[in-house]
Order: sequence, then structure tokens, then C-alpha cells
Amino acid sequence: MPEIPLPNPAHASLETENRLLRADLLRANEHASNLSALNEELRVSNDELIEANNQLVHTNDELDTFVYTASHDLQAPVNNLKGLIQLLESHLPAQFRQTPDLDNLLEMIKSSLARFSQTLDQLVDAGTKRSENSGPRELLNLATVLEEVRQDLAPVLIATEGRLEVDLAGKADVVFAPQHLRSVLYNLVSNAFKYRHPDRAPVVRVRSHREASRVVVSVQDNGLGLSEEQQDQLFGLFRRLHSHVEGTGVGLYLVKKILDNVGGAVRVKSQLGQGSIFTIIIPKQKL
Repeated sequence: MPEIPLPNPAHASLETENRLLRADLLRANEHASNLSALNEELRVSNDELIEANNQLVHTNDELDTFVYTASHDLQAPVNNLKGLIQLLESHLPAQFRQTPDLDNLLEMIKSSLARFSQTLDQLVDAGTKRSENSGPRELLNLATVLEEVRQDLAPVLIATEGRLEVDLAGKADVVFAPQHLRSVLYNLVSNAFKYRHPDRAPVVRVRSHREASRVVVSVQDNGLGLSEEQQDQLFGLFRRLHSHVEGTGVGLYLVKKILDNVGGAVRVKSQLGQGSIFTIIIPKQKL
């Protein structure tokens, strides 16, 4: 009877080790394949982010050009209005020029034109510099800026019998580019009066408080309000959600862009037919 060879323990162990090595190699190859696919996905995502960033830069450049061009082109009609006011004053009979109401009205018109012209000059200067910050920052008092806004809107307040109520808690000072802070507050407050409800006199309340190093300002109105769908579209460029009043659809887009550029934010809470609350967050900045 032939002799049956006994299994070689060393050989069996080698085969087991080879099987384990092949399994490890297959897992390693699968892992490498997954990594390669993940790297490709990351590369595509990175390319998409670069493209989106390029588009954003292009959009910002277009907006800067638009603001510069519009503010530059508006200087001519403003100067024409100044000249017409002076011409009107020179042609008014003496008895009319001495009328207190007429004299006050002319002074309000000239004061508004002067502030408008100053704002245009600042915007033109900002556009010339082509700087994201558009000029140096200053320590500004919110109450002072809001009082300037009130004066600009004085004819609207009189015509609508509206009220602008200001309640600023604590030391209401912020570091900001002057033309930008004025633009943000003017757009929010003027919109609150512009989109007033036809059945009631407009009341706009501006409040502020501090949260850590940030200043939070809210502008609340009792106007038309916005639906949820309208709120989602609110800050888009050239978005106009009400067609019964004049507008360009640029104001709120500029508000968001200005605040985004300094790390701030703007939010809205609104109820259709009841009114809206716009809240802006101004982060701490250095002079």
C-alpha cells in the first residue's frame, strides 16, 4: 500500500498567507479606485467653485461699473436742477420770496439737492478707486446718519403724514464707510415709506442694540409686507416685487452687497398685508 504524504504545515500556512495578501491587495486596489473617483469629484467641484467665483467677481465688477456710471451720469441733471432753482429764485417777485412757507420749501429743495450731489460725488470717487471698501472708514453715529435720512425724506413724511421713530440703545456708533452706511439706512427707510399700505399712515421704527462686538439695527414698517415667495427673491439684482411705485430693483441688492463685503448680513421677516422688519448686522471694524 502506497504511503500517503502528510500535509506540510509550512506549505498550508504559506497558501493562507497568500490568500490573505491577495485579499488585502484587492481591498487596497478598491480603496485606491475609490480615492481616484473621490479625487476626480473633488477636482470637478473645485473647477465649479472656481468658475462660480469668477462669475461672482465678474458680476461685482459689472455692478461697480454700473454704480460708477449711474452716479456719474446723474450729476448732470442734479446740477441742472440746482441751476433751475437759482433761476426760479431770481425770477420770483419780491413778495413771493419773502413768504416764509415758500422760502422754507426752497431751502428744503436746495438742501436735498446738496446732499444728493454729495452722495453722487462720494459714489463717483468710490467707483474711481475701484475698491471693495470704497474709501476710508470713519467712526459714525447712527443717530446722526438717520437724522440726515429723515431730512432727505421730509417731503415724503409730510405728504404721507408718516412717522419715523428712532430708538437707539446705548452708544450707537459704528465704524463704516460713510457713503455705504448712509446708502444702507436710506434704502431701508425710504423703502419702508415707499411701500406703505394704502389704508394707513406709514410708521417706521428704527431700533438698534449691541450683540457682543456687533451692532444690530432693525427697520420695522406697517406697510404692504411680503409673501414668502417674494422674500426669497428680495435681494436679487433688478428684482422689483411691486410695480405700482417707481424703482430700479437695485437698492436692496446694494444693501446686501455692502454688508456682505464687510462680513455683515441683512435679513427680512415679513407678513403680507401687515408689514416687514429688515434687520442688518454690522460687525466690528477697525479704522
